[in-house]
Amino acid sequence: MTTAIRKAVFPAAGLGTRFLPATKAQPKEMLVLVDKPVIQYGVEEAVESGVHNIVIVTGRGKNAIEDHFDAAVELETFLEQRGKTEQLEEIRKITRLIEVAYVRQGEPLGLGHAVLATKNLVNDEPFAVILGDDVIDAAPPALKQMIDVYERVNGPVLAVERVPTADVSSYGIVAVEESADLGTGVYRIRDLVEKPSREAAPSNLAIIGRYILTPDIFPALEETASDATGEIQLTDGIRHLLQTRPVYACEIEGTRHDTGNKLGFLKAVVYFGLRRPDLAEPFRRYLESLKLDGGVS
Repeated sequence: MTTAIRKAVFPAAGLGTRFLPATKAQPKEMLVLVDKPVIQYGVEEAVESGVHNIVIVTGRGKNAIEDHFDAAVELETFLEQRGKTEQLEEIRKITRLIEVAYVRQGEPLGLGHAVLATKNLVNDEPFAVILGDDVIDAAPPALKQMIDVYERVNGPVLAVERVPTADVSSYGIVAVEESADLGTGVYRIRDLVEKPSREAAPSNLAIIGRYILTPDIFPALEETASDATGEIQLTDGIRHLLQTRPVYACEIEGTRHDTGNKLGFLKAVVYFGLRRPDLAEPFRRYLESLKLDGGVS
């Protein structure tokens, strides 16, 4: 019998240098897609997947994240007095649905180091890791797809996506074996290669920002050496884990946006703007008025 996934870890201690100067005074996780900060999309995905305990790894200058997920009594009172019930319910919804804990990473020493910082909060149970930069529109939610796989295989599960061969050197790539017993889009991982050349890539299945990990990842990370930049990489820790247990890949069905770079962020703004019933038509007309090549379909 598998242990239920009850906690989701959100590493959010990075400096966000790709978005300077916007991130000089605000966390990159609080950059807004339409009307919600990027990190909220991931938190809502966790909640929709049945995971309500959220652990956020923060660092210096990240107080805005804590404020966002805290109750705002003064604002709520103002909205209530003005009869703005829809807006009131919107800001109350997310805080009522989750329990949040925070841990400071101190220095941003890699994703593996960030996960390791949550050891005492996660305790001896499996957990999810959600990288807020990857905003995934999927039904069922990406994390729920992974939880369903985890419950079948009773082991760690990494989210993967097929990428163009020309792009493999920008990702961690998995070498896998297929088995009819695992089902469509689910693979057993044989190896992980960080940013390989096209020629050396074992597949075009790229690791994206969702993981389900078991508590034995913590001793694996403690035994993982820092890389040349002084960081502890989660991929290296998972490779270490492969020596002792099976690890699986789940090919996510959905649309992923990498909001960690400017072009990806702009694409996500357009995508989610066009998904909003109250904005889609006027926004589409505006885009078409720009006379972009081929228009907007």
